[in-house]
Amino acid sequence: MKRIAVYCGASMGNSSVYQELAEKLGSWLVSQKLGLVYGGGDVGLMGVVADTVLASDGEVIGVMPTFLVEREIAHPKLTELIIVADMHERKKRMMDLADAYIALPGGPGTLEEISEVISWARVGEHANPCVLLNAKGYYDLLAAFFDNMVTEGFLSQDDREKILITESLDEMALFIDNFTAADVRKYEK
Repeated sequence: MKRIAVYCGASMGNSSVYQELAEKLGSWLVSQKLGLVYGGGDVGLMGVVADTVLASDGEVIGVMPTFLVEREIAHPKLTELIIVADMHERKKRMMDLADAYIALPGGPGTLEEISEVISWARVGEHANPCVLLNAKGYYDLLAAFFDNMVTEGFLSQDDREKILITESLDEMALFIDNFTAADVRKYEK
């Protein structure tokens, strides 16, 4: 494994716990000699993770659509900034560059991005681990929703077990190290 895609808020949230987790994740990436792939921003939790990795001379690749660069929120000190046409290209490029995907707390964009990588794993577009770091129980309702998908027959138990929602960086590291992809989903009539 060489790079991790991190999805997170362009805002800081209302608790210092979120910023602390972003800093811990950035430090963990550096300690594991893993590069960061992220949205390229210099704001919110995105900026915190990037700054933490950059402060230790780690690799940070940002992927940002032109319309966001023009709003002047692109991080000015990245290892590499890849400018793409739109959000669809951004998500695909980030997915292709990464060996695992981690979501910190964030808004609808963060949820949409991690949901897409989870969904794409189920149909065989990648075979990489997906993790949601759950500071202050932020993703508890989503965990319950995934469990309900299993109960209601819309998600297999095997696929559910391929989605880790945890507060622990140690548990996350173990999950990533021991990850084996689920079988590609097959459809029945």
